Amino acid sequence: MFKNILFDLDGTLTDSFDGITNSALYALHKMGVTKYNKSNLNFFVGPPLYDSFGKIFDGDEQKVERAITLYREYFADRGWKENSVYDGVPQMLQRLNDMGKTLIVATSKPELFARRIAEHFDLAKYFVFVAGASMDSSRTKKAAVIDYAIASTGIDKADTIMIGDRNHDIFGAKQCGLKSMGVLYGYGDLQEHTAAGADYIADTPQDVVKILSK
Repeated sequence: MFKNILFDLDGTLTDSFDGITNSALYALHKMGVTKYNKSNLNFFVGPPLYDSFGKIFDGDEQKVERAITLYREYFADRGWKENSVYDGVPQMLQRLNDMGKTLIVATSKPELFARRIAEHFDLAKYFVFVAGASMDSSRTKKAAVIDYAIASTGIDKADTIMIGDRNHDIFGAKQCGLKSMGVLYGYGDLQEHTAAGADYIADTPQDVVKILSK
C-alpha cells in the first residue's frame, strides 16, 4: 500500500504532555503570565511553538521568541525526559519494519531534541531518518518538515503516508501532496481528523499496522 511512512512524534509515538506543558508553564511564569495551568495547555502538544505561543501573545514576535527561549531552557534540561512511549508503539514499528516499510520521523519539535528523545527511548533503531524543525523559524510548519524529510531521504511521495495525532499533521500532508492517517490515542479526536480530511483513521497502534497491511 505505502512503502514509506512518516510519523509525527509527540502524541503519536510518545506521550509528551508533561514535558511540553511543564516547559510552557515555566516560560509563561517567567514572563509573568500566570492564568494557565497544565490542564488548559493541551494546545501546545503537537503544533509548532511559534503557533502556540503566538496565540497567547497575539503574535507579538519579541514575546514569542522570548517565550520559546525560556521554554527550551526547561525542556533541554529535563522536559524532554518527562515523556513516555505509548503502549504498542514499539511493536507497531517493529511490525512495519518487518513488512519492509521505510520509517521516518517528521516532527515540529526541533530536530536536536527529537533525535535525543528517539535515542533515549530506544525508538531510533526503527527509523532511517529523524526530521525535525530548525531551532529558528525557518523550518517549523509541518509541511516544511515533511518536505525536508522527503528531500533528505529521496523517497517517492506517491508511496508515502503521513501519520499523526493532530490536524496540522493532516493539513501538512495535504500541502505536500501526501495521503494521511490520524491516530486517536494521542491528542486529536475523531472530529478533528474528520474535519481535516484524514484519508485513514486508526484507534490504536495495532490498527495502524492493520490499515497499512491491506
